[in-house]
Amino acid sequence: MNLGFYIILLAQFLSALADNALLFAAIALLGELDAPPEFTPILQQFFVVSYIALAPFVGAFSDALPKGKVMLISNAIKLCGCLAMLAGVHPMLAYAVVGLGAAAYSPAKYGILTEYLAPSQLVVANSWMEGLTVLAIILGAVIGGKLLSPDNPALDHLHDLMLANLHLDLSPARFSLLVLTVLYLCAAFVNLYIPAVAIDHAPARRTPWFLLTDFWQCLLRLWRDPLGKVSLAVTTLFWGVGASIRLIVLVWADQNLDLSLEKATQLTAWSAVGIAIGAIVAARLVKLERSLSVLPVGIAMGGIILTMLMVHTQVPAIVLLVLAGAASGFFVVPMNALLQHRGHQLMGAGHSIAVQNFNENLSILVMLGAYAGILRAQEPIHTALQGVGLEHLLGRAFSPEESALWVSVILLGGFISGLMAWLWRRYRHTVYA
Repeated sequence: MNLGFYIILLAQFLSALADNALLFAAIALLGELDAPPEFTPILQQFFVVSYIALAPFVGAFSDALPKGKVMLISNAIKLCGCLAMLAGVHPMLAYAVVGLGAAAYSPAKYGILTEYLAPSQLVVANSWMEGLTVLAIILGAVIGGKLLSPDNPALDHLHDLMLANLHLDLSPARFSLLVLTVLYLCAAFVNLYIPAVAIDHAPARRTPWFLLTDFWQCLLRLWRDPLGKVSLAVTTLFWGVGASIRLIVLVWADQNLDLSLEKATQLTAWSAVGIAIGAIVAARLVKLERSLSVLPVGIAMGGIILTMLMVHTQVPAIVLLVLAGAASGFFVVPMNALLQHRGHQLMGAGHSIAVQNFNENLSILVMLGAYAGILRAQEPIHTALQGVGLEHLLGRAFSPEESALWVSVILLGGFISGLMAWLWRRYRHTVYA
């Protein structure tokens, strides 16, 4: 890999780091506004919806300009959202603006890999990209928490200097936003040095109706292509499951491990460590033309999730989360690379990644909605499990929350293993092209 690739990685890392830390600042602002608790998940939905609503347009936008320029413009939109939050715009509206920038940024950051690198380098490149994204998630949570901490002497001193010299008396959340503004500016500076690549697969026309119909045709083309279908199905499932499992782990840690919310949140970082390990191993062992060979690992991942119900101590729980993360990282990185390569061949990198983002974020909304439905119905579920004698079979009583946890984990693990087994059986002999 040459220097240009590492510049792309650095730009993506800084921007993702700011994105993940910004979420904590936005949640803190909601707290300052005395917003009801349900506003926190709604805040994240405002971010996700941008990916779905803008999918027909961001792919064409990404393919119409050099990818580095698209990344710079998208980062500027994120910066505007951060500044709007700092200026007093409601956090949900400002975070939606950040979501607009993120939706436009994604096709460019992945699309530039297919245009800048040879196909043989895509799995390695994706492992780097996924590994640094995971690192940005972990560090973003750490930095976001530290910036909001009331007991940080260094930050208190900096705050006092700002008050004395700039006459700015900022709350911890707004002080955090000011620091993140600098981080977005650093990302923009690095974006200026991203290598220029030739425009590929530019849209023939740029009218909204043409872009909508063109996106629909790309969606159908990718789902009808054998290699495109299986890679798109796997990545779509991965992100929907990932969003659900993050919430399920919090309940699992409370019910099975008796951990506080703070400790449970820290526990989720171990799955991110596993994803990074799996991505590194995939980069070393899996070639692009052998991407479909990793599907059995997806079957095993469903089994690993099911074993959550049997774990009641912290050390085995950490091991389990690392294993689950490693399995998901190992099979999703080659699938991402295959999808980018196949999408680039069929319609252009930006278009294919916009299709991928649309499917993945739609999956997140559907799976979170299904999980919310289970939580709302936990009393009837609890009654039903009592009726079939599950408590008698296991020799102990269940709470309604634990009943909902059991149903969620069993449905999720079974769904993953079943779908992966079906994909493996049907497409394992598909010829790479």
